[in-house]
Amino acid sequence: MPSTLQQNSIQQPAMGSQPIRAPLFSHSVTAGFPSPADDYIQGRLSLDEHLIRHKDATFFVRAKGSSMVGAGIFEGDLLVVDKSLTPSSGDIVIAVIDGELTVKRLIQRNGAVILKPENPLFEEIELKDGQELQVWGVVTATVKKFI
Repeated sequence: MPSTLQQNSIQQPAMGSQPIRAPLFSHSVTAGFPSPADDYIQGRLSLDEHLIRHKDATFFVRAKGSSMVGAGIFEGDLLVVDKSLTPSSGDIVIAVIDGELTVKRLIQRNGAVILKPENPLFEEIELKDGQELQVWGVVTATVKKFI
């Protein structure tokens, strides 16, 4: 039996309907030498509206481990996952393989399905005949806390 790629249909509760809107300044912040601040507010930004396209199909999960550091995903990062998106080759996905939950880059190459880490210390996982891969959703963003 060939390996399969399947999307899971887990239901998540809908989020609240009252977004928090914080000021969004029109000026970008330089990561090098500082420049004078611009007090002009471009508008208000709601992170749930900015990060979430499909409210009822989105869930959050914390990253564990270091297999995805090359993609900017570090231990403890909060991943924003959309289960309504159809996973495509190159997407970062939350997947279950052999009963293990993982976050990896999905690669489909020459009929093979591969879960690719973004850290050279980890090996690719290539699905074998008969193995089933369940994709819980596509990672669309990360949220980092520094303090």
